[in-house]
Amino acid sequence: MRQWNRRLSKLTAKLLDLPQDVVLDLPRFTMIGNRQLYIENHRGVLHFSSDTLKLGLSQGKLEIVGKELVIRAILPEEVFIEGIISDIRYSD
Repeated sequence: MRQWNRRLSKLTAKLLDLPQDVVLDLPRFTMIGNRQLYIENHRGVLHFSSDTLKLGLSQGKLEIVGKELVIRAILPEEVFIEGIISDIRYSD
C-alpha cells in the first residue's frame, strides 16, 4: 500500500508540476559555502555537539560533521546551522 501511495504521489507531483520534496516529504538542504546549512523537513535532533549534529528524517538520518557548529534557529520542521562544515552524511 505504501508503495502505491508513493507512486501516486510521484505521478501527482509530475502532472501538477509540484516539487517532489513537498509531495513526498523529502528533506531539502540549502548550503552556503561550508559555513551555513539550512535543512527543511527534519524529524528532530538526535544528537548535537560542537562538532556533530545528527537529525532524524522521514526516511533515514542526516549527520553533519564540522567545527564550531551552532544551531542558530530550530523550528518543528526546519533547522539552521552555522559553523565550519566538513562533511554531510545521509543514511537510510
